[in-house]
Amino acid sequence: MGRRITEEVLAAARAGDGDALVVIWRELAPAVAGYLTARGVPDAEGVTSDVFVAVLPRLGELTGGVSGLRTFVFSVAHARMVDDTRRRARQPTFVELDQLLHDRATESAEREALERVGTAGVQDLLDRLSPDHREVLALRIVADLSLEQVATVMRRSTGSVKQLQRRALIAVRALVEADGPADTGRSVPIC
Repeated sequence: MGRRITEEVLAAARAGDGDALVVIWRELAPAVAGYLTARGVPDAEGVTSDVFVAVLPRLGELTGGVSGLRTFVFSVAHARMVDDTRRRARQPTFVELDQLLHDRATESAEREALERVGTAGVQDLLDRLSPDHREVLALRIVADLSLEQVATVMRRSTGSVKQLQRRALIAVRALVEADGPADTGRSVPIC
């Protein structure tokens, strides 16, 4: 069945004996992984490794012998479980947007603005924008790329693209309002 953790094995592990460290790992790791799994940690094996990465270098500080070792290992395991639970609670859950289920009450501000100026006026409107504004609107609206995709294409951060798009839409709105209302047969507010 193999060696068990004894005071001699613990003393050898403290002295840096690799075989003794393996004995500690083999005996305690399955119990730690079981504890973490029972407590709902999704990556119990990974967190178990983290526990031993924290414990093994501190064996020299340990008091209480084999019993103290077990207490220490499970104290660290508990702390890692709490850390993992808190980390997961802080992370938002990402859900893909299903366009078929999305019942948008109004069109997007971008589409409304472009519809208002009409197809013939879109190119003229885009030509009056700065190159960056023109690029972000073309990629977002015409190419229908996501913010992340536009960021990759433009070699910018997603946040930078969001701000650039916001500024571009403000510029479009100002141009449309300066030109006066377009005759689209309907009254649509912009943005």
